[in-house]
Amino acid sequence: MNPHAKLTFSLSLVLGTAITISSNHWVMAWTGLEINTLAIIPLISKSHHPRAVEAAIKYFLVQAAASTLLLFSSMINAWHTGQWDITQLNHPTSSMLLTTAIAMKLGLVPFHLWFPEVLQGSPLTTAMLLSTVMKFPPITILLLTSHSLNPTLLTTMAITSAALGGWMGLNQTQTRKILAFSSISHLGWMTIILIYNPKLTLMAFYLYCIMTVTIFLALNTTKSLKLSTLMISWTKTPALNAALMMTLLSLAGLPPLAGFLPKWLIIQELSNQEMTLSATVISILSLLGLFFYLRLAYHSTITLPPNPTNHMKQWHINNPANTLIAVLTSLSALLLPLSPMILASI
Repeated sequence: MNPHAKLTFSLSLVLGTAITISSNHWVMAWTGLEINTLAIIPLISKSHHPRAVEAAIKYFLVQAAASTLLLFSSMINAWHTGQWDITQLNHPTSSMLLTTAIAMKLGLVPFHLWFPEVLQGSPLTTAMLLSTVMKFPPITILLLTSHSLNPTLLTTMAITSAALGGWMGLNQTQTRKILAFSSISHLGWMTIILIYNPKLTLMAFYLYCIMTVTIFLALNTTKSLKLSTLMISWTKTPALNAALMMTLLSLAGLPPLAGFLPKWLIIQELSNQEMTLSATVISILSLLGLFFYLRLAYHSTITLPPNPTNHMKQWHINNPANTLIAVLTSLSALLLPLSPMILASI
């Protein structure tokens, strides 16, 4: 891709995100979401492979439908209340339509089927953007309207997302699809606590972004698109694979790593809200995700292929691991002792 075009699309992503997260008017928020959608589509389809073009078309259709629903929701609310302010979402039909639109944009169950397919057809760097940066504007809109949303609908979506994200990730061999189902599962954790403590949702999203960016950068360095290549990537970068294992275990939520912090606080808050049953169910469902994270960690550091493979074993890698991966891995693994400071800052 032309460097100037790439710069334009990257700046458009930053602009669209900034417009959405800083606006109070529905039309401005919608404009930012549309700029984001139009900027990411060329990055998805830049390889011109049929699978990438298919992913770009799927992404465009889903995002266009979700944006239409969002605009329709805001128009109904303005018709009944005379308000275009995002925080004044008082009409129940508008609230239901907005929840549906944002669920489509994020890939929450039952609107999740597009997300693994789009990630699988995208390059690793674009898949990283889709899993992290592109989720920030919709989550911001959810945070701004959290007081108006339906708690039963959000809790149902959250628990089913945690269940399907863990269950459907079990039999995957493609790393991008595994990370897509991981994203769906983590969105369930963020959504279930949204109404009761929006700051916890934001903290969980920030930590999820740090860990996911680390994993995508590590996979991009070793060019590991599936488990069979991940199994022999330790010959290229053994230190990076050890760091990848730590980040995967942190993403799974194992103590004493940083990924345990949001799950611990979310379970505590749900118990305080007398939602013990929901906390128990979502905790048990997280074991499904733990299984495939452990499988990824096992493949990346311990397992050797049991038979000859078609992949060329390399003892040296052309582009050495970047310093950013080392910093992000440290944050992913070692932030738990700093949890009082994190909680005080949000």
